[in-house]
Amino acid sequence: MSHVVVPVRYPLTTHSKNTLAKAIEIARERDAQLTVLHVDLYHDSNHVTRSELKRSVESAFDVPRKTRYAVRKAFLVEETILEEVASEDADVVVIGHKQAGRWRRMIRKLVDDPDVESYLRERVDCELVTVSAN
Repeated sequence: MSHVVVPVRYPLTTHSKNTLAKAIEIARERDAQLTVLHVDLYHDSNHVTRSELKRSVESAFDVPRKTRYAVRKAFLVEETILEEVASEDADVVVIGHKQAGRWRRMIRKLVDDPDVESYLRERVDCELVTVSAN
């Protein structure tokens, strides 16, 4: 089964809603499992619960039946997203344009190639879809 992972902010921002809409579209097209991920940073915690994330998403969208919600506590958003993508064996990661920029900065620190998609493909073998801000 195909698997789509979409990291979002909570409370949902306009950018997160745009990214989530694209992820839902892709999950439906591929009849895929969808994981909605929020990374709650230790140093700036909102103490978000999985139930709050689920309620918020489901009040804004008609989500596919095969949707799960995950809230991870972490120090670094990008590393946590990569860990989730790897653990879920995701086929597709849908990120917002702003998140792509952060990933590029993180990857520049780790490798010489700032190409996020190549980096992800080499490490987790998935497709990266970047949603631009509208």
